[in-house]
Amino acid sequence: MEKKPCKESLVVKNSYVLPTNTNNHGTLFGGQLMAYIDDVAAIAAIRHARSPVVTASTDSVDFLNPVNSGDAICLEAFVTWTNNTSMEVFVKAIKEDLLSGTRKVCATAFLTMVAVGEDKRPHPVPEVYPESEAEHWLHEGAEERAKQRRERRGVSKEFAKRFGTSFPWNRDDQ
Repeated sequence: MEKKPCKESLVVKNSYVLPTNTNNHGTLFGGQLMAYIDDVAAIAAIRHARSPVVTASTDSVDFLNPVNSGDAICLEAFVTWTNNTSMEVFVKAIKEDLLSGTRKVCATAFLTMVAVGEDKRPHPVPEVYPESEAEHWLHEGAEERAKQRRERRGVSKEFAKRFGTSFPWNRDDQ
């Protein structure tokens, strides 16, 4: 497979934040922002792999600035790194006060997307290469972030094993 530049997977999505998308504080629901993040990450990954994808993980999403009703939200996503069947996708969310023009980053996140074939099994993806200074910076830190994800996944598996599917899970007689 031929390598592809990061910019080839770039996705930009703008949305107008309406009152139905907000909480009782008049700010965008965190879950709505997370859905937008997953959406643009999937599009970037599909664009890179030219294959269906599934979300394998989402790193922490830190809400840096509130997004108010009446603001616009702009999400940018692109593939920063690949590893056989998986892709790391960086997403940046920017809020814009449409009346003043003030823009602020409201969240950043990394997601891991896995390409799947017709058999629903992981499917190889092309390598990605950085070109800009920012892309190089993200690309260089990707292996360490992947290592941290593997460690976190192990902890998550331990939680799943310990707590299982029954409730109440805090009883000693299970």
